[in-house]
Amino acid sequence: MESDKSTNFFELDIRVGKIINAEIFEEAKKPAYKLTIDFGDLIGTKKTSAQITNYKLNELHEKPCIAVINLGNKQIGPFMSECLVLGSISENGDVLLLQPSDKAELGDKVS
Repeated sequence: MESDKSTNFFELDIRVGKIINAEIFEEAKKPAYKLTIDFGDLIGTKKTSAQITNYKLNELHEKPCIAVINLGNKQIGPFMSECLVLGSISENGDVLLLQPSDKAELGDKVS
């Protein structure tokens, strides 16, 4: 199956991270959080906005996650998003963060 999308899956840089800060994104049109994610020494930290308000803020602190880090920056209102955190969407619309194995290290590449 061919895709007419300009980005091929194999061009995506998907990495293991850990949420180190989460706060309410007050200016967002839809309820969202601003996240700071640590991807380890090689990559460092990146920020993103995510509509994952089915999680409580304190549940997100130190939570492992998976994110795409090479899509470029995207301005979301007054906030600059630097990566895209990945999740599945449940039947009721909740976003469930994808999580790596306990043995995965920060910055590990997902393939």
